[in-house]
Amino acid sequence: MKFDIIVIGGGLVGASLVVALKGSGLKIALIESRLPAPLPSDTSWDSRIYAISPGSAAFLQSLGLWQQLEAARITPVYEMKVFGDDGAARLDFSAYDSGLSELAFIAENRQLQTAVWNALANIDENVTIFCPTQCVSLSWHESWVNLQLTDGSMLQAALVVGADGVNSWVRKQAEIEVTQHAYHQVGIVANFSAEIPHYNTAYQWFRRDGVLALLPLPNKRISMVWSANESQAGKLRDLSDEALCRRVAEAANYTLGKLQLVTGPVGFPLNFVHVKTLVKPRLVLIGDAAHGIHPLAGQGVNLGLRDTRELAATLTNRGLQSDCGDYMLLRRYERARKEDILAMEFVTDSLQKLFGSADPILIRLRNVGFEITNRLPLLKNRLMQHALS
Repeated sequence: MKFDIIVIGGGLVGASLVVALKGSGLKIALIESRLPAPLPSDTSWDSRIYAISPGSAAFLQSLGLWQQLEAARITPVYEMKVFGDDGAARLDFSAYDSGLSELAFIAENRQLQTAVWNALANIDENVTIFCPTQCVSLSWHESWVNLQLTDGSMLQAALVVGADGVNSWVRKQAEIEVTQHAYHQVGIVANFSAEIPHYNTAYQWFRRDGVLALLPLPNKRISMVWSANESQAGKLRDLSDEALCRRVAEAANYTLGKLQLVTGPVGFPLNFVHVKTLVKPRLVLIGDAAHGIHPLAGQGVNLGLRDTRELAATLTNRGLQSDCGDYMLLRRYERARKEDILAMEFVTDSLQKLFGSADPILIRLRNVGFEITNRLPLLKNRLMQHALS
């Protein structure tokens, strides 16, 4: 079976690329190992929550995906309050003060996944979905790539897109050099009902034992993301529901009052991943296969969606170049994405290391930095503009 493009990985980033290429005339295969989970029949909340930037929301809307989401389950963020670890330093971001409608939207992973897969079900005949299936082997040739699936099927394409996550199988097959290190932290996520209304405000505390974020959900519900040191994470997961609620409320200085657990805690290890190159002849990496950053800025999924947006534009506007796997064409995509990715990797990794240090000089400097930045509106707006794209 011959295709122009094979996309390996049907998560939000990989699947949205296929939707973005609708009408391009390219023949595309999408490979995904697991069927997407259907939306639950009850009103429960997904523990995996994304902070979608206005730029990403606009992109998803242009694909017809954002409109499919249940509006009552999306929460706009109008303000964000960030606190240092000395009890005094803080940063305040306001959509109103910056002349913006909102800073971000909080949305559930499963709502987004359902929207993109519903779109795939109604896409044109140029798209073939192989799901559920696993990849067995991948081999590159001068003008094509061969991919073998577990059922023995052999697919051929001019370009392979690796969108298969932080432990990318595609990246390993391509022998792309990776620099990575563990943060020795675990991201603990859970949802709560709060005593005090959040007023569409996101909160974040840089603590000596990690970074705690509380993100607004509809009504008085909130989503917690606690990037906790491994020892702390183990203690949090061992707590009873009532004790966990008390612990989180205390860590948040009872800013939202007492808490009641809505969705139980789930943890995932946090790692930094930097790839030496995003492209090789007939190969391109996007999403978590191309970069892994600390969640303290809430920008992981937005970084991946910006990959998708740029790659779709590069492939669609390739002019007279008929070969979508041409290395020089793919280098155009890499040059367009490199600065954004490197900047986000540097900022998140540096902040994690800075606030993870016990050096008293660094402790003072990082909190002074918060105070200075909070007094400089132009600098704050510059920081926001990058995160909003």
